[in-house]
Amino acid sequence: MLMMMKSSTSVGLLTVLHLVLFTGASQLSKPCDRSCFSGTCVDGTCVCDHGWVGDQCQHCQGRFRLTELSGSLTDGPVNYKYKTKCTWLIEGLPNAALRLRFNHFATECSWDHMYVFDGDSIHAPLVAVFSGLVVPETKRNESVPEVVTHSGFALLHFFSDAAYNLTGFNIAYSINSCSNNCSGHGRCSTATPTTGGVYCECEEYWKGEACDIPYCRDDCGSPDHGYCDLTGEKLCVCNDSWQGPDCTLPVPSTEAFWSLPSVKPSAQTQGRASHQAVLHSGSMWVVGGFSFNYSNYHMVLNCDLGSNTWDVVPSGSGPLYRYGHSAALYQDDIYMFGGKLEAGSANVSDEMWVFNIPRRTWSPRKPDTPPLAALEGHTAHVVDLVDGDPVMLVFFGYSPIYSYINKVQEYNIRSNSWQVVSVGGAVVRGGYGHSSVYHQASGCVYVHGGYKILSGNKYGLVDHMYRYHVHKRTWLILRESGIARYLHTAVLLSGAMLVFGGNTHNDTSLSNGAKCFSADFLSYDIACDEWTVLPRPSLHKDVNRFGHSAVVSNGSMYVFGGFSGVLMNDLLAYTPPSCRAFSSPELCAAAGPGLRCHWVETRCTPWQLELADNKVPASFCSVQTTYKGMLTYDSLCGDGWHHVAEACLRINSSRESYDNAQHYCKNLGGNIASLLTDKQVQFVLEELEKYHLSPWVGLRKINVSYWGWEDTSPFTNTSLRWLPGEPSDSGFCANLDRAQAAGLKANPCTATTDGLVCEKPSQSGRSCRTPCALRTSCSNCTSQAMECMWCGSTQRCVDSSAYVISFPYGQCLEWQTQDCNALNCSALRTCAECLERVECGWCGDPSDTGKGVCVEGSYRGPLKSKSGPRNRDVLRDRDMVMDQGLCSSERGFNWAFIQCPACQCNGHSRCVNASVCEHCGNLTSGSHCQSCMSGYYGDPTNGGKCNACKCNSHANVCHINTGKCFCTTKGVKGDQCQLCDSENRYLGNPLRGTCYYNLLIDYQFTFSLLQEDDRHYSAINFMATPEQANKNLDMSINASNNFNLNITWSLSSTAGTISGEEMPITTRTNIKEHRDSFSCEKFNFRLYHNITFYVYVSNFSWPIKIQIAFSQHNSIMDLVQFFVTFFSCFLSLLLVAAVVWKIKQTCWASRRREQLMRERQQMASRPFASVAVELEACDDHEDLLQVSAVPKPIAMEPCWGSRAGVLTVLLFLPRVQSGFPPPGQSGILTTHCTNASLKGSSTVFTNVV
Repeated sequence: MLMMMKSSTSVGLLTVLHLVLFTGASQLSKPCDRSCFSGTCVDGTCVCDHGWVGDQCQHCQGRFRLTELSGSLTDGPVNYKYKTKCTWLIEGLPNAALRLRFNHFATECSWDHMYVFDGDSIHAPLVAVFSGLVVPETKRNESVPEVVTHSGFALLHFFSDAAYNLTGFNIAYSINSCSNNCSGHGRCSTATPTTGGVYCECEEYWKGEACDIPYCRDDCGSPDHGYCDLTGEKLCVCNDSWQGPDCTLPVPSTEAFWSLPSVKPSAQTQGRASHQAVLHSGSMWVVGGFSFNYSNYHMVLNCDLGSNTWDVVPSGSGPLYRYGHSAALYQDDIYMFGGKLEAGSANVSDEMWVFNIPRRTWSPRKPDTPPLAALEGHTAHVVDLVDGDPVMLVFFGYSPIYSYINKVQEYNIRSNSWQVVSVGGAVVRGGYGHSSVYHQASGCVYVHGGYKILSGNKYGLVDHMYRYHVHKRTWLILRESGIARYLHTAVLLSGAMLVFGGNTHNDTSLSNGAKCFSADFLSYDIACDEWTVLPRPSLHKDVNRFGHSAVVSNGSMYVFGGFSGVLMNDLLAYTPPSCRAFSSPELCAAAGPGLRCHWVETRCTPWQLELADNKVPASFCSVQTTYKGMLTYDSLCGDGWHHVAEACLRINSSRESYDNAQHYCKNLGGNIASLLTDKQVQFVLEELEKYHLSPWVGLRKINVSYWGWEDTSPFTNTSLRWLPGEPSDSGFCANLDRAQAAGLKANPCTATTDGLVCEKPSQSGRSCRTPCALRTSCSNCTSQAMECMWCGSTQRCVDSSAYVISFPYGQCLEWQTQDCNALNCSALRTCAECLERVECGWCGDPSDTGKGVCVEGSYRGPLKSKSGPRNRDVLRDRDMVMDQGLCSSERGFNWAFIQCPACQCNGHSRCVNASVCEHCGNLTSGSHCQSCMSGYYGDPTNGGKCNACKCNSHANVCHINTGKCFCTTKGVKGDQCQLCDSENRYLGNPLRGTCYYNLLIDYQFTFSLLQEDDRHYSAINFMATPEQANKNLDMSINASNNFNLNITWSLSSTAGTISGEEMPITTRTNIKEHRDSFSCEKFNFRLYHNITFYVYVSNFSWPIKIQIAFSQHNSIMDLVQFFVTFFSCFLSLLLVAAVVWKIKQTCWASRRREQLMRERQQMASRPFASVAVELEACDDHEDLLQVSAVPKPIAMEPCWGSRAGVLTVLLFLPRVQSGFPPPGQSGILTTHCTNASLKGSSTVFTNVV
């Protein structure tokens, strides 16, 4: 019945069922928390499209192919990520112009680069390298950079490092489009129907490739000022009394102006940077320079600045191409020294070449005395010394061997010899890429800026200004410009030093907006030591650049070439105001900025021409100059330290002992000073004379007759001498004393003196290491912990402090400081690894299982070099040709350049559904069969094999690449678990058994298996041997996790090596603690002295903590031993008690005697007197006894304060009737009353005598 239904009904039911299932799936699907930029949301997670990564698919990482006629490319909607490598291949029409427009570009300057190649691989000609901030210079975005390729392809490759990231880039592209859409001043037209090229037809009074250059504005002021040449160069031709691009300024003028001279370029006038230019007979001679392509390169160019024409000098035999060299003119010769070579293993040259202008020939000079070092980034000037000898002075520069040089080298042209000038004055920093000018009237060279090493191993741009006096050979530090830069230019013009352009980027961890390519224009007033910022050029085009050159001709500055992402070959001209245009002394004095004029008699003249003696009149400068002639820098020592004879010294005035002085110096990173050289001694003595100190120095008495310095150097008594009578026997430490004559004095080390001298080695005095430039492989280059960096694309090792200056134009595609990846394509084993290298492509074999080979290639196929394997010493070339035979599609091979083939099973499986590996064979596993199975190791990628782990039954798994076993028993070690860790008390033989930890009796051991390295342990074994034959052996064990326990015993200490030798005692499973006791009688400890007990702990999980102990003690108390011990303790205690009691009694008796003595002394010191008492009155005096008064004491002794006293009372005792006392008794009683109150009642103590 169901089979008879109409097909339309079936389709309807299936559609309803599909809708129901789709609705249910949609309800079950989990939405993503955040949007997916370049991917789709699947169950709450972003699944990225090809070439995109990140939790939101927001970062590019891979290769892209763009085929639309127009479009754009970007790194993503947010800041690009660290260590990014992205490549875009734009495929246009054959031989069509493909135009790239950089609408937005912001990367880390000099580190993160975008490379643009005119072709489908990096072996195609390089046309641009962008880095840093690229922003429009005008509101209409006329200066947004554009790059054009003509091969029909454009390959863009972006690389970023790990320092910091910025917003990235947005680059639009179009095919056969006009530059900047003709800037709105023309229309885009096709050249010919066959070629398909386009060009701009400009409106009237607009010219240039993009119709962006106006000309003949206001008709050039015709007819008075000039006229417009509409048929020729399309520019204003001014009359003799007018000047400027539009003939609007008079001659002379009080205003400055920039212009673009209409120079007739030669076909061979390529753009270049870091070249040198000199002026000779009105012509600018350009020598050397960096270029992207040297196939049509010429070492020397000549531009006639009068006729504005270029001339190419044929190469012939001459020096190798180079950049970063120096060039100085002497008569008709150009002297070129040093520079970085684009070929040859030396890399940086110390050669001297001379170019003769009239003959246009090169000749080498081989001096008798070689120069100090091979240099790049230096400057040179030819000057005449006092004796008339012409010499070429070379300032600073960078040497791959000696780093940044701060020396002045002098080459004598007549004697053909080099020497290093001994200079005085201020200590200056040497650097790379500075500018310098020679002011002949004052005999001084002014040096500005550069890339230099700073204090604390830091490096970067500087804004320093130095002056070197040629005849005095002294340095002076002048006012800084306030804007650091390098690879800029400087010229002397109208009494001022004009500085233009350069690289001003000096950010290291955060971008502050400094640009790689600058158009800054500064003026330095030589007379007044003042800096002024001049207006930037306004020329309707981007003139930012660095690495350019500048010369002065006919009162104007001409700037040629440079680099701003692309290499330039344009010419800029700057004409300053003329002093002759100022008609009064007031206007003449106020001329500027960028101009220094001086009124002489009736006219205004430039300062540099009239004041040859360099004397500045009063009130000439607005601010009085303060020179820092003796400032020293701290790059070698640091603040507060003085660089003296390859050491750093510091004097402190605090009063300390010797030990405290030593601690003070160590806290500063040094030691108390050992004064070994005369220079150090002289410096310290001069300082002591200033501050009147007697400081400690690092000299101590080693033995009775020997004194030595703290650095173990012997004291020779030559640099310093002892004072008369020194050293004294009481002193073991030495200090300097200037009480009489300067000398050493011995003092006790605990004494304190005024001051101390500290010492530490300077950077120049550190131990030498192999320079980075002499390291030829990635492994030995990166072995010095970030000191060196390896550039794989150039196969060179450079110092990390000089990476930026080593590759100022982005020559290094990628660098490493730690991991050394494969150095060539053929060493890469997987397609994913292969396509991470921009120069490589993947050739898959016919099996379509993921196997293949990685080779150099392009989008269209593999490439090979015409001249065989490429050599780093050969000049950089692009002579790579396609060879389809390396990956022939006719034989079933498949070439992949943008994306890997879907099936990537490394040759161990075939794919189902095009990309899923069906079953991994050959002992492999993983989604792409890229790993070995557990228990096997090897590299199964690209058809590699897996081998079984060889672990001697002590491990189940090993390292998947090296085969190193992960031993499961603690104490077993070795790549194949073949050794016991004997250093940590593990004994045994793992080749025939296992390893045991040898336990001591009556000790508790704790084993903490908590570290990551302990993850693979699941067993540990112990052994213990009884120490006493008459005592039982007790065992206890507990752990933090469950474990299995097996206890055995043996009569041999080598158990575990022979099967059946051990006898079981106890077996327990899944327990956490266990206690046991082994009877000395049962196991007969007396007979079997070597009996050993073995404990096997196994099947536990990591992490775990195990405690185990073996102990021996008696189970029945020994009464004899007990009583002996008891009575010994009792008697000892009794003896101690007796001694204590005796001591107590002695002390009490002593105190009693002292008390009695004090009482007697007190009694003896009382006042005394005699009283006559009539005891028996006669009849004549009987009335004396009939006194009616109150009885009174016969004596009274008042106490202190008269509030109490001691009374003496005489009493008659009872008598018999006869009036006499009974026989044997006294009749009188004498009583002493103590503490009797003299003013009221009181307690009375009676003492009867």
